[in-house]
Amino acid sequence: MVTKSKARSRFRAPKSPEEIAALQEQRRLKKEADANKPPPSTPGAALLERAWIPFTVEGESNLDLKILTWNILAQCLVRRELFPTSNCLKVGQREPMIHQEIQRLDADVLCLQEVDRMDKLGPMLEAAGYSYRYATGPKKLHGCLIAFKASKFVFDEEKVVYYDDEDVRSEGGEAHRRGKSFQTRNIGLIVAVKRKENPVHGVIVSTTHLFWHPRQAGILVREVARFKAIDLGRQNWPCIMAGDFNFPPDDPGYSLLTGFPLLPGQKDRLLPSYVVHRTVDPSIAQDQPQVAGDTEEGGEAEAVDPDRVITNARPAQPSDGLLATDELVSFHGQNLRARSAYAIGSRNHLATLSDPSKSDNPIYGSHNTVPEDRPGYYEPKYTSYTHYWQSVLDYIFVLGDSQFQVAGFLAALEKEALEPGLPQKGVCGSDHLPLVTQLKFAV
Repeated sequence: MVTKSKARSRFRAPKSPEEIAALQEQRRLKKEADANKPPPSTPGAALLERAWIPFTVEGESNLDLKILTWNILAQCLVRRELFPTSNCLKVGQREPMIHQEIQRLDADVLCLQEVDRMDKLGPMLEAAGYSYRYATGPKKLHGCLIAFKASKFVFDEEKVVYYDDEDVRSEGGEAHRRGKSFQTRNIGLIVAVKRKENPVHGVIVSTTHLFWHPRQAGILVREVARFKAIDLGRQNWPCIMAGDFNFPPDDPGYSLLTGFPLLPGQKDRLLPSYVVHRTVDPSIAQDQPQVAGDTEEGGEAEAVDPDRVITNARPAQPSDGLLATDELVSFHGQNLRARSAYAIGSRNHLATLSDPSKSDNPIYGSHNTVPEDRPGYYEPKYTSYTHYWQSVLDYIFVLGDSQFQVAGFLAALEKEALEPGLPQKGVCGSDHLPLVTQLKFAV
């Protein structure tokens, strides 16, 4: 009898449709909860602490904004030959560090570049209290993302700027109007968000990962101004532009953005860029074999800047429409002026020290020839540091005449903390460092 009882117990009555639906809903909720869990801390991977440099600011502030920009290095771009000294190139090593860094810096607004693996990043951001907008260039495997604290801001509108399709002239055929030397598939992402507590006020945030030539930077500033102008309710909203601009503070692109005259040496640096690449003119013969590192999705495994080693190109002709140096100056001169939050913060910080040489915030001008009266002098010493290249490529700009003060910023790092090159366990999961500033606007 006992045996029979056990045998009968193996058979269960079929579940009703209601029971099946309830179980499916339980599984769905569990799967959703698991996906939204923050990534677990990696044992032994505590991140390097960076100093926060605060300021006491005077006057009233109607908008207090902590903003972060960071090129997080898309996993699809990682190559061992590009980062031979890195000890954390696998996604399981880098991704938890990147997520942890975003969470601990706790900015109100995030501007991220080289973003892929949205199936992992998106749920983490939502679990951390962010809403976000994401966009990619045509057929690109990574893109740009702007996230904002859902408790403070509500999404209003967005625009994606496709640089390859934008005109820089009003006359001539399509190629002449666009005046481009490369087909880059790069984009700019512009997002307007309203303050949750007072929707009349808001902020316009833009981010990008640029091809280094000043054409694209000028287009983005122009498009931010147009985006702002189409809605009368945004006329007093501050505009922030942050991202990876792919040029250092002594570059002509930086001077043009910040409204400073080009130095003679900067004009000379523009001359080699007056070429047309075979991505724009397919009739150009390929003069070098293509390798993995030569593609836009990759990079160069050499101690050179891949964006400036121009191969498979011909000299530009007038019909190509590339802006000459004086035309570039005029093009940028019609735009809103960009002011670097980091440069302002660093200069203010040094002014408070009796001995500036003892600053815990190393600056670009300490080891470069940028004149001290130019804002580039005060940018961080490094924002990208790898075995093959060490440079400043990332910035946080405020556009136009918005009144603001820098209330604090995340200090830069010396090379000793970054050796033997990023990404490094316990230091940074990307080849770029995050920049963070606290801005107070009178709007």
